[in-house]
Amino acid sequence: MKVFLFVFTIVCSSLMYSQENTKEAYVITEQISEFPDGGSQNFRKLIVNNFREKKVKGEGKESCELKFVIERDGSISNITANGSNESFNKEAIRAISKIKTKWIPATIDGQPVRYRFRIPLNLDFN
Repeated sequence: MKVFLFVFTIVCSSLMYSQENTKEAYVITEQISEFPDGGSQNFRKLIVNNFREKKVKGEGKESCELKFVIERDGSISNITANGSNESFNKEAIRAISKIKTKWIPATIDGQPVRYRFRIPLNLDFN
């Protein structure tokens, strides 16, 4: 019975580690995620095209940092924006959420992995 419990514990702990590892998002990979059709420059243009400046209330210069995860299938998830202007943060999240083009996922050992990505955004009201 003790041997069974020992083996059962090892199997369960390895399953828990495996599940936790699949949820991890990497920053350093062998091949980083790439946006098709023009790379990150085209991705930034799509954000700008989707962005509605009139929805943002503020003065002077505003900035925020968009963070998101590129999933194994190339879709975008876990979008957050960090900045002092809440209306700017909300509009930045909305603008990136409108982009449905899938990324080429990052890889490690030839296998697609989740990849953490960030983009700084600036807006000048002057």
